[in-house]
Amino acid sequence: MLPLAFLLAGATAAQPAATVRVTFDRHGITSVRAEGLADAAANRAVTPDSPVRIASISKMVTTIAAMRLVEQGKLNLDTDVSNYLGYTFRNPAFPDIPITLRLLLSHRSSLTDTLDYVLPLDGDMRSVLSNPKAWDSQHAPGTWFHYVNFNFPVVAAVMERATGERFDRLMDRLVVRPLRLPACYQWDTCDDATIARGVVLYRGGQVTRDDNHGKRPACPVTPATDGSCDLSRWRAGANGSMFAPQSGLHISMVDLARIGRLMMNGGKVDGVRLLTPASVKLMQTPAWTYDGTNGEVDDGWVCSYGLGTLLTATPQAKCGDDVFGDGKRRIGHSGDAYGLKSGLWFDPRTGTGTAYFATDVPPVKGSHSAYTVTEESLAQP
Repeated sequence: MLPLAFLLAGATAAQPAATVRVTFDRHGITSVRAEGLADAAANRAVTPDSPVRIASISKMVTTIAAMRLVEQGKLNLDTDVSNYLGYTFRNPAFPDIPITLRLLLSHRSSLTDTLDYVLPLDGDMRSVLSNPKAWDSQHAPGTWFHYVNFNFPVVAAVMERATGERFDRLMDRLVVRPLRLPACYQWDTCDDATIARGVVLYRGGQVTRDDNHGKRPACPVTPATDGSCDLSRWRAGANGSMFAPQSGLHISMVDLARIGRLMMNGGKVDGVRLLTPASVKLMQTPAWTYDGTNGEVDDGWVCSYGLGTLLTATPQAKCGDDVFGDGKRRIGHSGDAYGLKSGLWFDPRTGTGTAYFATDVPPVKGSHSAYTVTEESLAQP
């Protein structure tokens, strides 16, 4: 067998190592396409059923579970989350302004990613968040948008404290099992057959994540500071980053399309209702839209955001969020991590959507958006 670096060298120069694209409508899958290798070292081809670490699309799925808890009365979008966490959760520069679940889910909490949000198993999130460097000292909560991964470990901690359940198991109970999805956050609740189909992530021809050789990983989370991996050390809300609520969902494109159909159909799919239409509408209604002065948009890839949900094609200078390039508003989320690019987008007006990912994506900017040429290509019909 050829060495891994040789297998990937040509793909890295011109095209991704693996791509999968699935289209769907309100009733089911309408097309599938899969090319390349899920695991180059094993020469294993990628398929539409290959589960992959889907990166930030995980935020949308985490939000679905959070909204289920809101509907059940266990959480409130506008309650000070200090009441759930059991300690005062404040931006030190604005100590009198409460931070709510709504602000966390819409990236308006005033948290930053200046400090590492991926904590070891024994990490103390409260201690990290007490550091003023974790916060934006210039903008009060609710007044400024800044896309920040750290918001979602806090959301996970709130969910754990409200239920007493470990985040990955909570996601399994609230979303994965009801929809009969072979999916999981950070592998622990996935079965062996699902893990065996997992996609290895690459960047520049080098493995970056999930090189599990078809086996259950020795430690599904970031090990403790002493190198151990005893998950019984978990305590509700102490470390919301443990199971990567911001990026750690492993799911195939066929199954991600079911999430898209759920959202497009007002919270119900294949006879299973997870959310009320009102909750879905709230997720998909902009909580923030860039007006030129009210947030950080980087290169313009995000210019309108609901609750755990992106909205595209914002007609504003500096906005490059139209990956489709046709000016039509779509709802969903993108993902970007460890050399992977991903997207879940749907248009409720036409009742159609697309789920895709690519690994080892060449860093070539697209022609009509802030996204890469690979993403623009995968978004096309």
